[in-house]
Amino acid sequence: MKKLLAASVLIVILSVGNIPISAQDDLAIVTPTSEAAEGLDLKAVSELFRDSENLEEFEKTLNDPEVGINNLDLDENGEVDFIRVVEEVSEDTHVIILQVLLAENEFQDVATIEIEKSNAEAYNMQIHGNEAIYGTSYYAAPVYIHIHTWPMIRWIYRPAYRPYRSIFYFGSYPGWYRPFKPVPVTIYRTRTFKVVNRSNFTFIKTSRVQSVTKIKYKPRTSTLVTKKTKIIKAGTTQKGSKVTRTVKVRGKITTVKKGGKKTITSKGGEKTTVKKGGRKKSGKKKN
Repeated sequence: MKKLLAASVLIVILSVGNIPISAQDDLAIVTPTSEAAEGLDLKAVSELFRDSENLEEFEKTLNDPEVGINNLDLDENGEVDFIRVVEEVSEDTHVIILQVLLAENEFQDVATIEIEKSNAEAYNMQIHGNEAIYGTSYYAAPVYIHIHTWPMIRWIYRPAYRPYRSIFYFGSYPGWYRPFKPVPVTIYRTRTFKVVNRSNFTFIKTSRVQSVTKIKYKPRTSTLVTKKTKIIKAGTTQKGSKVTRTVKVRGKITTVKKGGKKTITSKGGEKTTVKKGGRKKSGKKKN
């Protein structure tokens, strides 16, 4: 009996020793803070990155309507935005930028794939959602850290590697690309479920790649996409406290308050309030 108990304890100890690093991270529930984030699941992007041979293939598959991972329409023109891939490298640290082209001089960085290498088989990797889209501290990271066998990792860390920079820009897209329409969020989630259900990645709220500061990179945010978020700190209560999110796209401002009330203000000042339950009240915005 004592031998059986000792063996059980040993199994538990060994099991704990094999817990992935992500399980030891601060894993409070991490959720995106804007509707725009519903158009690009970073877990699905992570799985695509994991399976791609190189960044050119990754960029092409990311924008393939048959694959369906990209469902972003940030400018609300009824077409899914083309995401180009641009890479910055400093020594053994790579930052791969996923960037949407909204107009000739309007760029919106959606996320960055950040990778660092410490030795032959030790790498850290994460996808960091842009704050304007996903809110602060939004990361997707591998559940298991041994990523050195991924084709992509071998490719970007090969000798004499040159950083990848997409040759495409607004109005100039590859011959294989055809604009396509976004699908409703429910359909998008169903479509990507088979990918994100692999459980190779998880969401965390703390950065795992420390050397990313070596890269001189400043996120680019378009004037067509802005977001303001007021968050009440966890563990505190305030009488009448509110959480408000404002999203502005092409002159239309949507404010969502805690409790389900939604106010839409058009450029001309017309104001529409939608309360929980679907009832609407319309009127002119007061000066």
